[in-house]
Amino acid sequence: MLEITVKTFQELTTQELYDLLQLRSEVFVVEQDCVYQDIDGKDEKALHVLGFKNGKIIAYTRVFKPGYYFDEASIGRVLVAKNERQYKYGYAIMQASIKAIKNHYNETKIKISAQTYLSKFYTNLGFKAIGDEYLEDNIPHIAMVYQ
Repeated sequence: MLEITVKTFQELTTQELYDLLQLRSEVFVVEQDCVYQDIDGKDEKALHVLGFKNGKIIAYTRVFKPGYYFDEASIGRVLVAKNERQYKYGYAIMQASIKAIKNHYNETKIKISAQTYLSKFYTNLGFKAIGDEYLEDNIPHIAMVYQ
């Protein structure tokens, strides 16, 4: 079972920050073989949605209020540890992220920049693709909106 907590940057413990940055690097830099600047100066403005299993962070997103990343509220850095993906925790962490945006920002419209190969996953959550595919860090992406 996944225990989900939502925290501001200031509420994160040093250990949680270390663990989430390590997991982001593990998934987005190492696993996806993509050299990019993960620590981008935006974490301080985000809400961090942490998914714990047995006391360890294994799922994560960061969410932003409207006007910070996109005109709409947004969700990014969506991940589940590779050895935990068979349990479908991606749906739980995304549903918690949508709920966090509703609860903290009173918003229902959300825009994401989704890796194209995951568009079906996001469609199953109620997102709709808009526009054309584009490259972000040399990985095909598509903009998607949830309303």
